[in-house]
Amino acid sequence: MQKDMTKKYIPMTETTYYTLLAVIEPRHGYAIMQFVSNLTKERIKLGTGTLYTMVGRLTTDGLISIVDSDSGKKTYQITELGQELLEIETKRLQVQLENGVNVLEGRDGNESKA
Repeated sequence: MQKDMTKKYIPMTETTYYTLLAVIEPRHGYAIMQFVSNLTKERIKLGTGTLYTMVGRLTTDGLISIVDSDSGKKTYQITELGQELLEIETKRLQVQLENGVNVLEGRDGNESKA
């Protein structure tokens, strides 16, 4: 994997992360917006400007590609590079979550020994 892409995308913004999740299966722009909104219980609502700017960048960087669609709409799907970065970010977030839970529950491993 290209080191510069890891440096550019990790840590990932929430909108990038959810957009990559959305295009695990081929989706057009509006379907991406609906998927993200539904998955996050409407906590994240992608606007068209935000989405299409991001999709353009992700396409240029090779994280997603435009695929053929019967609907005539531009449809996007994650690439192998995008999948690799999504998996790296998911693991990073999992470790971050585990650290937070452990500290909040008093199991951070740094308890002083008196």
